[in-house]
Amino acid sequence: MSSPRIVFAVFPGFQILDLTGPHEVFTQAGRLTGGITIDTVAAAPGPVPASGGIAVSPTLTIDELDDHNATDGAGAPVDTLIAVGGTGVHRACEDRRFVDWFARTAGRARRTASVCSGAFLLGAAGLLDGRRAVTHWSRCAQLAERYPLATVDPDPIFVRDGELWTSAGITAGMDLALAMTEADHGPEVSRAIARQLVMFVQRPGGQAQFSAQLAAQRPERAPLREVLDWIADHPGEDLAVPALAARSAMSERNFTRVFRAETGRTPGAYVESVRIEAARRLLETTAATLDSVAHSCGFGTVETLHRSFRRTLRVTPGEYRRRFSAR
Repeated sequence: MSSPRIVFAVFPGFQILDLTGPHEVFTQAGRLTGGITIDTVAAAPGPVPASGGIAVSPTLTIDELDDHNATDGAGAPVDTLIAVGGTGVHRACEDRRFVDWFARTAGRARRTASVCSGAFLLGAAGLLDGRRAVTHWSRCAQLAERYPLATVDPDPIFVRDGELWTSAGITAGMDLALAMTEADHGPEVSRAIARQLVMFVQRPGGQAQFSAQLAAQRPERAPLREVLDWIADHPGEDLAVPALAARSAMSERNFTRVFRAETGRTPGAYVESVRIEAARRLLETTAATLDSVAHSCGFGTVETLHRSFRRTLRVTPGEYRRRFSAR
């Protein structure tokens, strides 16, 4: 019986870690389970440059892989097809021959996946319609807009919808590969690989903990811009709507309406994101107690700080500090 074949689809401008991270997870799995065939496939022969300048020589072209699959015994069928991401993914989505090959191969494979912005290639191949998916946090809105029949969930590290798997940004491809390995070979194998690669068996929290918390639109009105600057510089002050409305010389009702219209967020949601951002900086760079962080960032109590972190970042302040502190 032939070993399962995992195929990574690459293109000029792909993200090198989207390939090498999960590739290493599957390589480790092969060593532990008796063999996995891993191929890197491109549209044409020759080195394929990654976005950072490193070039990778594919093991097969798409035509060669088709020839392997067309001849009985010539090679193992594709078990898992994975689209990597990178700055070149949108140009790859315009290559009809490449996209058609991907859709055709996905139809034969047991499982199809994407890493980071590789989800756009899945969308171009018609694989996201009616499915739940994720991509890098900064691309989720774009993916949802481009493929409105997909349900894009911006927070998970990876999403499994049947045998369609998608992962969040870059290193999340390793989490996805590890989860696939556990599904195929059990938790003992996945734990052994996680120990070897010094990574979480199941990473806590979602990708919101890595995204920019201050992604609101910049308002056009000068008074509102000044209020936003004040909020950023004074997270521990009274930032309730009455105080902010008075600072901007507006009624509370008008302030709330204008703020949402110009920033895309309610005042309360924006203030909380600023306070969380301030707390994250203190947790990363200082040894301040949680009580001190809560008071200086405007949460008032440690309990409120905990609730905000759990709701928005899916981790506690203590867990966040242990994982991201520079100290």
